[in-house]
Amino acid sequence: MVQIAYMPLHIRKLCVGAVSVEDLKEWQDKRLAQRGSIGHVTRMWPKRQDEVLDGGSLYWIIKGVMRVRQRIVGFEEWPSDDPEEKPKCRLVLDPELVLTEPWPHRPFQGWRYLKPEEAPPDLGERDGNGDMPPALAAELRAIGAW
Repeated sequence: MVQIAYMPLHIRKLCVGAVSVEDLKEWQDKRLAQRGSIGHVTRMWPKRQDEVLDGGSLYWIIKGVMRVRQRIVGFEEWPSDDPEEKPKCRLVLDPELVLTEPWPHRPFQGWRYLKPEEAPPDLGERDGNGDMPPALAAELRAIGAW
């Protein structure tokens, strides 16, 4: 039998309500204390779950900039508020927030797959980051100067 090797597939999502990575961390720390795990509930189930679970991460877009990622460790059913609706999908996330190079991103609804080659590298993976503010780095990248 031939086995297919998957490259990790990522998911990108707007982080609605958070104004910074620190804000996201605070909110998630509270949820972790309340529930014992961190997750994000969405209506749609990823059809490519195996690829996502093979090392994929959720890349958060905060204030128009992809800034941080969290490894996706599982998927689980989440009950809908309406008993007539099918259950929602909860992405179970590793609590560790990994800062990425700031990449500007346009708004969209829901979530989207993100190919590994299109994902920003983790902060510090490439030389030249220095202590540049994330907003400035994103602006420079948007105009093609970095």
